[in-house]
Amino acid sequence: MNPIKGLWILFGALVLAEIGYPLAGGRTRAALVVATVVAGYLLSVTHAWTTRGPRTAAALIAVTTGGGLLVEAVGRATGVPFGDYDYTGALGPRLLGVPLVVPLAWTWMAWPAWLAAGRLTGRAWTRVGLAGLGLASWDLFLDPQMVSEGYWQWSSAAAALPGVPGIPVTNYLGWLVVATAMTALLRLGAGPDRPGADAPMHALYLWTYTSSILAHAVFLGLPASAAWGAVGMGLVAVPLAVRLWRS
Repeated sequence: MNPIKGLWILFGALVLAEIGYPLAGGRTRAALVVATVVAGYLLSVTHAWTTRGPRTAAALIAVTTGGGLLVEAVGRATGVPFGDYDYTGALGPRLLGVPLVVPLAWTWMAWPAWLAAGRLTGRAWTRVGLAGLGLASWDLFLDPQMVSEGYWQWSSAAAALPGVPGIPVTNYLGWLVVATAMTALLRLGAGPDRPGADAPMHALYLWTYTSSILAHAVFLGLPASAAWGAVGMGLVAVPLAVRLWRS
């Protein structure tokens, strides 16, 4: 099978899992979260491997999966850089107190954010900043959704975004710092650009953006996070969509 065709099939599986999420409940919904993250992880790592080679895939895993686990373990233990939080038991087995699925999620979105930024600018450090923003702004959707489902919780959120109680602003700032650091490190091993092979990743990024707005606004009862995410992640997603449309 053509590797790119296989990526599209995996992307379709991810879409189906995400469509099923708001229609399910309880353990089935939690299982769909895990299935979505695993599919996204495999999609990003496989794309990196098939289009840039094993070294790029290894760099992606080391920086985002390994780095994601490290920063989440430190964050949970110390409250730095996100704030004071902890996970419930709903997301499965843990390592260093962190559900195994969580560092996979960093990888899932870090790679398409990096490629989206590369489509928008050829300047190295501008790309790092855009990719960091593109990854961090996803959390404007992610955290409200996961907190509302009880997958993790915050000890204090006195300073929260309007309409999104229970999550401190420090969380989003921490995400921006960590995401930018990750993309700066990823730049060192990401390999050469291959725009013609990146369509599945652009589709993944834009699907995540549009489907999150729809899910939060219509199905999950989270209109404020739908708006915050639409604006924040839209700073990268909308220019990407325009660039792809014009090309």
